[in-house]
Parts: sequence; structure tokens; C-alpha cells
Amino acid sequence: MKRITAETLRSWITDGEELALLDAREDGEFGASHLFWAVPCGLARREMRVRALAPRQSVRACCVDDGRGVAESLAAWLESVGFTDVSVLDGGTPAWEAAGYELFSGVNVPSKAFGEWVEHHFGTESVDARELKAWIDSGRDMVVLDSRTMEEFTRMSIPTGISVPGGELVYRIGDIAPDPKTLVVVNCAGRTRSILGAESLRRAGIPNKVVALRNGTMGWELAGLRCDRGRTDKYQPGTPKTTSLALKRAQAFAEHSGVGVIGPLDLSRFEDDPDRTLYVLDVRDPAEFRAGHRPGSRNAPGGQLVQATDQWIGVRNARIVLVDDTGVRARMTAAWLRQMGHRDVFVVEGGLEAVRTTAPAVVPVPELGAPVDLIDVSACVRLLDSAARTVVLDLARSIEFREGHIPGAIWGIRGRLEPLRGQLSAAGHVVLTSPDGLLARLAVPEARTLTTAQVHVLEGGTEAWHAFGRPLVKDRATPPDEACIDFYLRPYDRNAGVEAAMHAYLSWEIDLVHQIERDGTVAFGVPGEADAVA
Repeated sequence: MKRITAETLRSWITDGEELALLDAREDGEFGASHLFWAVPCGLARREMRVRALAPRQSVRACCVDDGRGVAESLAAWLESVGFTDVSVLDGGTPAWEAAGYELFSGVNVPSKAFGEWVEHHFGTESVDARELKAWIDSGRDMVVLDSRTMEEFTRMSIPTGISVPGGELVYRIGDIAPDPKTLVVVNCAGRTRSILGAESLRRAGIPNKVVALRNGTMGWELAGLRCDRGRTDKYQPGTPKTTSLALKRAQAFAEHSGVGVIGPLDLSRFEDDPDRTLYVLDVRDPAEFRAGHRPGSRNAPGGQLVQATDQWIGVRNARIVLVDDTGVRARMTAAWLRQMGHRDVFVVEGGLEAVRTTAPAVVPVPELGAPVDLIDVSACVRLLDSAARTVVLDLARSIEFREGHIPGAIWGIRGRLEPLRGQLSAAGHVVLTSPDGLLARLAVPEARTLTTAQVHVLEGGTEAWHAFGRPLVKDRATPPDEACIDFYLRPYDRNAGVEAAMHAYLSWEIDLVHQIERDGTVAFGVPGEADAVA
């Protein structure tokens, strides 16, 4: 197995060539300490994540961990499925740190650090929670726009706020706040999407005063104020009346940021190029994507893509092509990706006009074709009601298991099921499930090594169970916080020390600007623009 030193890896990070830097640990472990440009690619979901994050098998790839050996396991698997240029960072993160290089905690770090840079670079204005509360109470002419997903908004929101995910802000602001005297406040849970959302509107040149809510809903609650729960207020769907104005605004920012504009034929040529990694990302709302999209594209709503770029883009210096219907959302998102330092970023004129499909955007995972013993919900219920000693093993992420699981199910992380051997070996039947059933299918070989019982896979997974009208159990304490190594718990996901975690999180975000300066491999801003980080 090819091993490289920390010094060699650092030279690869800065040489301008494509590089997939894959951390083989689970997400929670990754979040404790990792390289800035690494993307989480835990072994439990390797088949799906690798195909999405690194779709070209000839890409230069380096696997990393904390020195325990899981990087070698990921590298061996990559080679077994056809990757041809695979290395391992010798000594892992301890060797990187020993060489004098920076390690980062948290997740989505490039995006989080970029948000802090944006605030410093552009001078994004903000308001604290107490002052915003006073404005709300006084009836000031303003709108509070929550730039997170609808799911996050429903969980907790600022009173009077409405859901307008970040990629929709410039597209829809002309309809939402047509009066230039209306104050616009943008919030998220912490800082990044508040800053980027507010600065998107400012970069687009809207005449309204725009401010970010400092520290988002966390800052609101830390100030002793109460968030609303369960609200679903959102922007008016459909094409805005002010689309032409929004496009003009987005074009100016995109041109300034160096975004390339191509046509469908150019995109076809990119798709046929075997020597470059290509991501074709549709930045529209998920409902619009489901209604019709370009075959081969993946849905990455614009605001969420900028907030968590490493969830979609796993190869540094790859080509990125963004698609939408009117050009507004693609241009705004592309402009921010260029500002983040992504070199080859393009939008497609007419990218949705020639061909569309409503088929799901599925990343090819050949391993899912292996035969398994499927069992439908009705048959699973009969097994559970019988005396057959049936064990349901749920392989969902810990945070998903907490939110809802089949009554009596036990939880486990694929690749780390040995502690469950006793429960599985005593079973007469084992039923594997996961949210959509896909991860459960991949876990069958491992489960069979732990039991002589027949191993079934619940067809359609836990989602099918729930759709069939069967109950789910919600238990925030199971698994406990310390067991959630597969998910980087946010402060409000924790069961203890929530306030301290909020303070620590906000301080961590603010300090990222200083960390990236020490790292020395980060370059934000348009090349040649003053004050860019280098």
C-alpha cells in the first residue's frame, strides 16, 4: 500500500491538481480533529459516499485517519473497486500535527471558515438578539428570513420569521420585500448561513438595509428568549414576479466572481471527459428537483451547498457545474463557490430545457445488487408478533434512530457490530433496517458473521414501516451522546451541557478565521482581490 508523508500530502493540497482527501472515520470521530480539506467518508457508508464524493476512479486519492488503521481499510476497499491512484497518510492526523500543520475540529469546516471570512471581508452588518426582539415588539417594518432548511425552521424559529433557504433569498426577495424601506433580517441556527444569506442580498445590490442575526437561534436562546416550535411559514412557491430583476442582480455578482457560463453541449463535453472529475448539481428546491431534473444531476439546494460544500464535493479542483431553471439561483451559488476558492465553476444556460426526468437521482452502488432476503412490513410484523425471537437491528445514524425507530429495535453502526454479537446470536430471526433500507442491504454480510439466525432486510426500511402506518418510538436519550460517534452532535442535539456547547460552538466559528491563517493552504476571495486569505 502506498504511503505518503505529511509534507507530501501538503504539497498535493497546494499543487492545483485534483485530490480526493478522504477521512475513513465516522462523522463524529472526524469532527473531533481532522485536516481542513478532508471530507468525511466513514467505512459504514463507504459504498454510497465514495461514489457520490469521488465519482472518477482514476482521481488521485489519499485516505487519512487518526493512525488506528481504518484509513488502510478504506484504501484497500478503494483499490478493490477499481481506484487506481490511492495513498494513505502515514501516521494519520498525529503525523500531520507533528509536522507542524493545523488540525481542525467540527464539520463543514471550509464552509464555516468561509462564512467568517465573508463577514470580515465584506463587513456584513449584524444585530444582536435583544435588539431584534425590541424591533419585533415595536412593530418595525421588517421581515425576518430564516435561511436554513424547512425541517430546521420547523424545529425552532425566530418569532415572526419565515423560511427562505439561503439559495432562494436573492431569487425571491423582490416579491417578499418590494418596499426598499423594509428592513431585512437573515438568521440561521448559528452564524454561517446568517452571514452568507445577508451578504448574498447585499452583494446582489438590493436597496433595503440588510442585517444578519448575530449567532442565530443559538444567540436568541442564550439571550433568554424563546424560539417558536412547529411553524411552517415559508415563501410563496413558484416563479417570482421579480425574476428578471433577480437575474440582473445575480449576473453582476457572478460576473464579478468569475463564474463561467456554458451551454448544454459544453456540459455534454464535460460529461464525456475521462480526465476530470465533474459534479453536476441542481441548486433548486428539492420539490422542484423531484418534479423534473437533468439526468445524472444531483440536488444540492444552493444555500445548503455553500453551507456544507463537503457533503457534495469531495475532490479538490474538480469541475463544478450548477443547473437551475432561470439562472438566478445557479449564479448566486456559483459566485459564492468561486469566492470560496473553487476554480472551475460554471452555470448552464438552458440546462433544463432539452431533457428532463422525474426518476430519482441515484448514485450507482453496485454492491446493492447482491441478493438478500427481503421481508415486507406485514411479514416483519408477523415475525415480531410470533415466538420466533426476532431482533430488529437499525443501522440508521444515531440522530435518526433517536428521532424514530421500530419498537424494540436495537441500534448499531455498520462495521462495529461486534458488541451486539450476544443479542444477534440468540435470535431466531434478525431483521436489518435503515431509513430507506439501502444501508441495511450492505450490512447483511457482516450481520451473518455474528449469528446463525436467518438475516432479513426490511424492504423499504424504516420509512416503509412508518408509511404502512406502524408506530415509531422517539427516544432522545438512546443512544446516549457519548455513543454517537457516527454523527457530530450540534449543541441542540445534546442531552446535557447544551448552553456550554452553544457558547463553545460560537467561539469555535469565530476563531476559524485565525485558524485558516495558520493553516496556510486556504485562499478565499476572487484572485487578485484585496484582503483575500492566502
